[in-house]
Amino acid sequence: MRILQLTSDWKWTGPAEPMVRLALGQRDRGHEVWLACPEAPDESSRSVGNEAREQGIAPAFFVSRGRGVRLLGDRAGVIALAAFCDRERVDVIHAWHTRDHVLALRAARRASSNPAVVRSYRNAERISRAPWSRLLFGGRTAGLLCVSPETARINAPLREGWPTRGVFGAVDVDRYAPVPENAPERLETRASLGLPAEALVVGIVARVQGHRRFDLLLEAARQTFEAEPRARLLVVGRGTNRERLAEEPARRLGIDDRVVFAGYRGEDYARVLRAIDVFTFLVPGSDGTCRALLEAAACGIPAVTTRRGALPEIIEDGKTGILADESAASLSAGWLSLLRDEDLRRRMGVAARTRAETTFTPKRFAAQVQALYDEAIG
Repeated sequence: MRILQLTSDWKWTGPAEPMVRLALGQRDRGHEVWLACPEAPDESSRSVGNEAREQGIAPAFFVSRGRGVRLLGDRAGVIALAAFCDRERVDVIHAWHTRDHVLALRAARRASSNPAVVRSYRNAERISRAPWSRLLFGGRTAGLLCVSPETARINAPLREGWPTRGVFGAVDVDRYAPVPENAPERLETRASLGLPAEALVVGIVARVQGHRRFDLLLEAARQTFEAEPRARLLVVGRGTNRERLAEEPARRLGIDDRVVFAGYRGEDYARVLRAIDVFTFLVPGSDGTCRALLEAAACGIPAVTTRRGALPEIIEDGKTGILADESAASLSAGWLSLLRDEDLRRRMGVAARTRAETTFTPKRFAAQVQALYDEAIG
């Protein structure tokens, strides 16, 4: 099969890594795969193109940078994209955002090769039934890829007989292999973060934004610290409003000495993740697959999450983690039950790793998406 993965966002954002990982998995399965994206404004930017090159799949086609649907402004890009599809005899165009979805539909209509258009919908929610959505996901869109089985179920009625699949995300389970709690790597990383050797660490990976509920996170941390003096909170992620949304509230609550803001991590990200005892996740970001949660599972770290988005499907409540109500008391209770019970924490961690090895692998991801493509082309 000849596949074009298409994104109109040049930035290395939430949906970008799953797209590149899928493209690499499809190549491993013997398919011809190309990547199309905008060029970064400068070479130093962390972009889709630069990251994809490093992973072995250089962009084959560039679309213009821009935001939103531009019916006139994108006309030249549509013509060029259609020509690319005809030249390479593309069977499937896989679009990841609204703008590139529109580009793909317009190009498919022009291309004599008649490629099928498949769309990834990255939110774990019901697609609007507004006229615009019905037009976008109408007859020319041959298939829909959702972030979970439940998301696929609620969106299947958008069109009768429409190929719709819910596929969990994928992570590199080898990169995120667990290490023993007393491993030198883990102890060194904790020390570098200012975490005491005896600390019981709750960790979160999230961009610091208002909708990610850092107010709830910090209040739950305050209650946890009162009950368990060894507890610490590790926050991994950046955000232009980190001071206002997280650091200042932590000082106001009097817990700033037990909250570590580790910022954005690059090459040492997996090591920092493995420094955590209990992972937590409150609100999904731009990538509805909740990739950080999958990475924590691969590390063998149990999680306490809310029931937002696909979280109730990713977490097996009572087995790989705990589903909590969206309240500080409920989150704190979940954290404490795992922090204080080493055997329970270990059992759930082993179960989380097993689930990652069977459910969150790139090989399984590529195979299930392939099944959707087969339906869409058929």
